[in-house]
Amino acid sequence: MKLGESLVENIVYRKITARECEQINEMNPSQYIGKAWREVDGKRQLVEINYQDSDWPNEYEYHYNNLRNSILNEGVAWGAFDNNDRLLGFATVNRNFFGKKFNYVLLDQLFITLEHRGKGIGKSLFMLCVETIKEWNAQKIYICAGSAEETIAFYFAIGCREALEINKSLYESDPRDYQLEFSI
Repeated sequence: MKLGESLVENIVYRKITARECEQINEMNPSQYIGKAWREVDGKRQLVEINYQDSDWPNEYEYHYNNLRNSILNEGVAWGAFDNNDRLLGFATVNRNFFGKKFNYVLLDQLFITLEHRGKGIGKSLFMLCVETIKEWNAQKIYICAGSAEETIAFYFAIGCREALEINKSLYESDPRDYQLEFSI
């Protein structure tokens, strides 16, 4: 699969405007989490969770506001749209650089609506973010990934690995998140 391609035909990948942020309300963010990565006795391992998350983690307003703030503060938001201009997924990267050893930017969000997961849309959106940060001269994308088994498997499959440099404030915002990076 090449950059910008997915297993779903007739998808248009383009930047999302601030006016379009409300379209995330049309997405189905629910996710069943069978297993998740947790620290147990000082070691990261998969544990049984058996949880149905039927809404946006941290609520819709949090994700709407973060999407809008990314766009309005020189970040970028890429969207995948169908023929009817319905938003199927989005990814945002913030332009605030951080890191002591490396020049990181944050992949703030990556969501695909439930009925279109597993079709290559997430990978395509992620790679569009990679192309964007190359233009910004960042060295790495930093990711605070939800700890669900499928989420972490996705990031490892596209080439991410555990972060070499941990951003303390991002880690402390949710210690259950898996701190990852992608090198450019």
